Amino acid sequence: MVQLVELKPGPVPEESLRLLRDRAVYFPAGQPALGAAVRAHGVDAQPAPPEGLADDAVLLVGTAGALYDLVHVVDRLLGPGGCPWDQAQTHESLKKYLLEEAYEVLDAIDSGDADTLCEELGDLILQPMMHAQMRKMAGGFDIDDVAQAIAEKLIRRHPHVFGELDVADADEVLKNWDRIKQTEKGDAPRSILAGVPKGMASLLRAHEVSKRVVRHGFEWPGIDAVFEKLREEEAELKEALAGEDPQQIESEVGDLLFTAVNIARWAKVEPEEALRKMLNRFTARFQEMERLADKELNDLSSEEWDELWETAKSAVG
Repeated sequence: MVQLVELKPGPVPEESLRLLRDRAVYFPAGQPALGAAVRAHGVDAQPAPPEGLADDAVLLVGTAGALYDLVHVVDRLLGPGGCPWDQAQTHESLKKYLLEEAYEVLDAIDSGDADTLCEELGDLILQPMMHAQMRKMAGGFDIDDVAQAIAEKLIRRHPHVFGELDVADADEVLKNWDRIKQTEKGDAPRSILAGVPKGMASLLRAHEVSKRVVRHGFEWPGIDAVFEKLREEEAELKEALAGEDPQQIESEVGDLLFTAVNIARWAKVEPEEALRKMLNRFTARFQEMERLADKELNDLSSEEWDELWETAKSAVG
């Protein structure tokens, strides 16, 4: 009879690999990650054919685990007799919660608290679960389709891990990723900037646009040239301010900010992360100033502001 071999998340045990070698090994068609996990160790695994398997074949099976418990919980919330609030949600109404939960994960990472991070990651995972189960109830895809699609994409775009390709470094990995992504979209030429979401936060979008064009050769010769460009944009902004044309001023501010993003990229700094942490520092310092002030902030002189600021910096870093 067909032998079932369960693969749990993580490295494939050596005893499992010994069992699989020199056997006809198959995996469920909807779970390509199972096949990729053993192929990485030299075991040939193929999708299970619809006509069935020979008696001496091996079928890989995954572990359902807590993620599928969550699927069932979400199904119950959205289904008959479930939660009225959850049932009233739409893809559009949930958009703000997806962003909110993502930012709470960032805060949890900054806190260094593992328990908080675990909790916030759970809140974040709930969001794609909700979207997928809503589509399933409407007769569309479900969370298995989502998982299968991303597993297939990761396998396809990592031929240096799941295939025979050799790469020199992480930069070559990214170039291969772009090349493979382009071929996936068919024969029609696509812009290398296609797929950068226009709804992405502007600082994140600027950084992503900058990284993509640079991988295809659109780059300054060195960081000194980027600083020269920054000074050029500063001069153009001053000229626009003198001309008092709001549209021109806005345009030049945008140019200046984009150049600053490129400086961050050259310095190997994530500009969104740098600005977020700076705002956290500023908020902590300003709140300390509010605590220390012995009168209304509007009544402080410039000298008192400076003194409070320096004291707050020393107190909270």
